[in-house]
Amino acid sequence: MVAAPAIKVRDLSLWFGSRQALNKVSFTVPRNEIFAIIGPAQSGKTSLLRLFNRTVDFTPGVRWEGSVTVLGQPLRDVRNVYELRRTVGMVAPLPVGLPLTVFDNVAFAPRMAGQADGTELAGLVEQCLRQAALWDEVKDRLNELGTRLSGGQQQRLAIARALSHSPEVLCLDEFSIAIDSVTTMRIEDVLTELRSRMTIVMATNLTQQAQRIAANTMFLLNGDLVEVGPTAKIFSPQPERRETFDYVRGAFG
Repeated sequence: MVAAPAIKVRDLSLWFGSRQALNKVSFTVPRNEIFAIIGPAQSGKTSLLRLFNRTVDFTPGVRWEGSVTVLGQPLRDVRNVYELRRTVGMVAPLPVGLPLTVFDNVAFAPRMAGQADGTELAGLVEQCLRQAALWDEVKDRLNELGTRLSGGQQQRLAIARALSHSPEVLCLDEFSIAIDSVTTMRIEDVLTELRSRMTIVMATNLTQQAQRIAANTMFLLNGDLVEVGPTAKIFSPQPERRETFDYVRGAFG
């Protein structure tokens, strides 16, 4: 029996006031894979990720039409958005560390959910930092401010913080935009490891990143879905659309 998809989108259109960000977009994200969303700036990538955990609701004038189902639940039927945001983790484009220690950055969400201090919480913090490939670098600095870490370390700390919710879907929005190539590759290894435990959706301007680690890739352009399918096909010499061929080879964007 084929498992239900992690995310199913049908005829999604989204507006911010009078500006349309997405136009009749339809696609499916299978469970336990890395799914990449590529496209130039203002293509709707971030808006789409923010819809998945309903943080787009914070933007005045937002409205959307169509059907979006996340982990079997239609988004319009969600009554507890806080639970949804624990299930669908989000990592922002730039590392935004809380003004707390490294330990407390990761422990913040579990504490807010009622998990008390102690051995169990310390174990969870270590587990998340290990999953983010950061533990060995910070295990002796847990009481230092997270904002004192390097850019790449802060990005991995943001991933560890997102993992502390035990999400089933992890969304990453241009997560490697401000870090060096070596650290980017290390984080890509982390994501490849994590996909066995969760579904990962990443928006990226780095097309080669999608080619390296995504099973399927979607190309958005000015809010329109140009093409979606196996990554190998998207990056082949013969994708379905000429715009796809031109974009992934750097002709525009």
